[in-house]
Amino acid sequence: MKQETFDVQTKAQLKVLDEISTIFENLDAEFWLRGGWAIDFMLGKVTRPHSDIDILTWITNRERLEAILLQAGYEQVPVGEEFRNRQSDFHKDNVVVTLGYLTYDANGNLIMNGLTEWVWRDDSLLPHYFQLHGIKAKVLHPKQLLEEKKIYKEIGRPYRKKDEESKRILYQIISDLE
Repeated sequence: MKQETFDVQTKAQLKVLDEISTIFENLDAEFWLRGGWAIDFMLGKVTRPHSDIDILTWITNRERLEAILLQAGYEQVPVGEEFRNRQSDFHKDNVVVTLGYLTYDANGNLIMNGLTEWVWRDDSLLPHYFQLHGIKAKVLHPKQLLEEKKIYKEIGRPYRKKDEESKRILYQIISDLE
């Protein structure tokens, strides 16, 4: 079994994850992890260092959440024009946090706010919590995470070795669920 990785960045990210989990709990709002941290929560262990924390929540939480994060010492970082309707970025203690905003389109399909061409799976938002080092969080369904990795290739995102490893792990998680 692979040893958990606890470098300075991982410790800082776990602290921020704990803080954000508490913020959402106090807001009585839901959030879901995506990316590498979602995989780690599903596995119940830290598998590798992560460059950031990717979080999804409903667009209706945006204003309250941004205000509370600013009050809690997070610095908001501007995002590109094409991302403004669907994402907010924050930094705290050298940790990058990306908040993506979800909604439903006119047909009732789950989408990133403002990104109608990318319809998500109906089961994308797992309803139960996972625990990692005393922190509880919901995560995206592993099939949704896997679809995102496949889309990266289609949209021309540069190859990243970690995506191949993540896909391997996601296939295993999916196999274990079925």
